[in-house]
Amino acid sequence: MSDCCSNGNESYDLAVVGAGSAGFSAAITAAEDGARVALIGHGVIGGTCVNVGCVPSKAMIRAMEVMHAPRAARRFDGIDAEARITDWAAVVRQKQALVDDLRATKYIDVLPQHNGIAYVEGAAQFAEDGKLMVDGNPLPAGKIILTTGSRPHVPDIHGIESIRHHDSTSILELEALPSSVIVMGGGYIGVELAQVFARAGARVTIVTRRGLLPEAEPEIGEALTRAFEDEGIAVRTVTSYSRVAQKDGGIALTVVTDGNEEIVKAEELLLATGRVPNTESLSLARAGIETCARGGIKVDDRMRTSRAGVYAAGDVTGRDQFVYMAAYGAKLAAKNAMNSDSLVYDNSAMPAVVFSDPQVASVGLTEAAAKAAGHDVRTSVLPLDAVPRALAARDTRGLIKLIADGATKRLLGAHILAPEGADSIQTASMALKAGMTYEDLGAMIFPYLTTVEGLKLTAQTFDKDVAALSCCAG
Repeated sequence: MSDCCSNGNESYDLAVVGAGSAGFSAAITAAEDGARVALIGHGVIGGTCVNVGCVPSKAMIRAMEVMHAPRAARRFDGIDAEARITDWAAVVRQKQALVDDLRATKYIDVLPQHNGIAYVEGAAQFAEDGKLMVDGNPLPAGKIILTTGSRPHVPDIHGIESIRHHDSTSILELEALPSSVIVMGGGYIGVELAQVFARAGARVTIVTRRGLLPEAEPEIGEALTRAFEDEGIAVRTVTSYSRVAQKDGGIALTVVTDGNEEIVKAEELLLATGRVPNTESLSLARAGIETCARGGIKVDDRMRTSRAGVYAAGDVTGRDQFVYMAAYGAKLAAKNAMNSDSLVYDNSAMPAVVFSDPQVASVGLTEAAAKAAGHDVRTSVLPLDAVPRALAARDTRGLIKLIADGATKRLLGAHILAPEGADSIQTASMALKAGMTYEDLGAMIFPYLTTVEGLKLTAQTFDKDVAALSCCAG
């Protein structure tokens, strides 16, 4: 990797600011189309997913499934099992070794395979005339794509600046397992990491103002809350957070519920209140690039910003904050930047997964969103105890909900809460993409004793009583 802008003489077809998943997607796409690309990175290469997001969290989630397995085994007669943590630091170090390996193989080692990409290390920002600068030196480029990602949000709570607290990165770097953790926030980050530490043996309290997964279907949030409470995770829905302080070597969080104050205590505090785009250091106002209220860069359906020739993709836009959507949007941005803005961003069949247990997976519209869009909405909700796979596995935590247009029977959304729900959502995503009706889905052939078969049963339940169906009947 080389620094190509020290003298300001290099010129590129495209400059990509940010060397994470979106940045690499944009740079590789443009280079494969013959463009000369400057990929500008600042700090650790690889971005959120491989370094501090998807990879480390899912590695720890999988490790703690081993801890939960003995408890799950009690559902079966005649089985006794045991698992215990003998070296938490070793678990953490193995997770980090995976991160380091994937950063090398999927990012650092990839660059030399693309001759059209020059890696530039430095901080990028716009000058007063809107020109792109890197460490104060101009970097001439025909087009620019901004892919600087996001970072954890720190809520504005009295005392937060003076106490020890963690984000999703630092909490997974602790080589001593805390005895107790307060998780502030009930979104996907809070939900996933709360379960990791609870299954590791910590006493976990989730404190949230909107319940678990507030953007999900209410049936799913309520069922997941029950599942968490059955595991010993306390879920507290509060009106507001008042203040936080160090006390007795730990953390004391004062919350307000219905006008009454209460103190929640734990050894560690995890802030999981969302993420904010990394835009403040770019001097976007100098270039006339508009942002939304939380700092995300405004883009249209072609990934264009308010400045001609400048595009943005990934978490920095503040929308669809999933690594696969960052890569998809960045690829579109690169294609449009190089080939006349012909491609349109489409997230209508975007699958989303929360790696809790049971897993939450969704695609398309919620019931509320479908009604707001003017549809004559029909829904079908199937509890998991009506799915043969769940009965055989003796784990019926969850449900499947399908949303459809009543007039056309066309599927509008699918929402799954199931231990293996994540592996079923792509089927629903393809059904939505293909414009299928619930009758089409219900008539398809599905393999028996699979979780995905629950989609067929839920589709059939729009017009039939599932109790009247034979286990294998089409």
